[in-house]
Amino acid sequence: MALYSQKVMDHFRHPRNVGSIENADGIGEVGNGKCGDIMRMYLKIDNDIISDVKFETFGCGSAIASSSMATEMIKGKPLAEVMKLTNKAVTEALDGLPTHKLHCSVLAEEAIRAAVQDYCSKNNLEYNF
Repeated sequence: MALYSQKVMDHFRHPRNVGSIENADGIGEVGNGKCGDIMRMYLKIDNDIISDVKFETFGCGSAIASSSMATEMIKGKPLAEVMKLTNKAVTEALDGLPTHKLHCSVLAEEAIRAAVQDYCSKNNLEYNF
């Protein structure tokens, strides 16, 4: 059995939504001191819908694939739905990650939550997700 699924390899080799968003409505950055992975998510939000999302990730292939898949999963979705995204859903969408790489999907979830929290803070909105 291969260590990584075809989907993980595809999102690692051809990541979607890479980059930054100038004047992003929300930015979330998280990191894992143990492995050194750092993720930054940028959100553009229009009428509570994620109209654009980009990421910058410094890390392993699983971290890049998790970031890429997570952005694909939230683009075009309302904030309430975005905040229901779990690391488990990201892992499942990638057809699995090795156990020792599951923290990468956790970082993707946390980066999205941090970006939404930043958006709420900037706009004096209650963060009640």
